[in-house]
Amino acid sequence: MHVQEWLETVPAVSIYLLVGVVIGLESLGIPLPGEIILVSSALLASQHGEVDPVVLGACASAGAIIGDSIGYAIGRKGGRPMLAWLGGKFPKHFGAPQIAMAERSFEKWGMWAVFFGRFVALLRIFAGPLAGVLRMPYWKFLIANILGGIVWAGGTTAVIYSVGVVAEAWLKRFSWLGLLAAVLIGLVSMLVLRNRAKKAAEQAEQADGPVTVAAPDAVPAAD
Repeated sequence: MHVQEWLETVPAVSIYLLVGVVIGLESLGIPLPGEIILVSSALLASQHGEVDPVVLGACASAGAIIGDSIGYAIGRKGGRPMLAWLGGKFPKHFGAPQIAMAERSFEKWGMWAVFFGRFVALLRIFAGPLAGVLRMPYWKFLIANILGGIVWAGGTTAVIYSVGVVAEAWLKRFSWLGLLAAVLIGLVSMLVLRNRAKKAAEQAEQADGPVTVAAPDAVPAAD
């Protein structure tokens, strides 16, 4: 079966649900490839007439906002013991260095760490639970959460969908090659943005300087 014909057999409602659920779980604090799912689905929408990019973006935004809100509630209730438990389960995502970097971001940017964190993979997982742990006022969190969810999910869907449509117009003679080129363009653009965000985080960490722990005073030996 031709790739394009196979894609047309995927029910649109299944794509909407998949995007909303995966992004919601990632925003809740579970390490899942929400960004990859969103990019792939937006490209699919540009090739698959039954998938509405507006509905896709709305489902992605809803998943991001709801997932972050649930993560906030869990973090507010669970506190730091929950972060320690997550660090044991997912050391690569919730280890001490990752938590320290996320906390510095919150201390520096406040509520806007929730907004800008939506565009950085690590902070996207941390934003909701950590905002709850740090007792950020919910109204501040909610404003940044809604704005970040809409801008990130809606903007990513619009940009990647447009790239897919343009790529199809240029390369429609090659069908699946056009889709592959659009996927590569989307992934490269995401990697460039991610690398820039990572470099910015490393520069901020270096600017803060290493944290030193003072040695305890020596206890004199008993006579």
